[in-house]
Amino acid sequence: MANIKSAKKRIIVNKKNELRNKMFKSMLKTSIRKIESTEGKDKEYAVKLALKYLDRAVSKKILKRNTADRKKSLLMKRYNQAV
Repeated sequence: MANIKSAKKRIIVNKKNELRNKMFKSMLKTSIRKIESTEGKDKEYAVKLALKYLDRAVSKKILKRNTADRKKSLLMKRYNQAV
C-alpha cells in the first residue's frame, strides 16, 4: 500500500474508473448481443441503442474512435444483411 497521500488517492480514483469502464463495456456487449436475439422493430431499436452506447463510450474515452467506428460498421453490416 502506498504511503503518500496523493498515491493513495490515485489508487482510489483508478479503482473507481476501472469499475465504471467495466460497467460500460459490459453494457456495450449486452446491447450488441441483444441485437442478434431480437426481431422486427425491436431489432431496429436495439441497433440504435448500441450505436448510442458506442458513441458515448468514445466521448468518455473508454473506447478509441477507430474501435467504435469498426464496431459500428460491423453492426450495420450484420443488421443490413438480416433485413
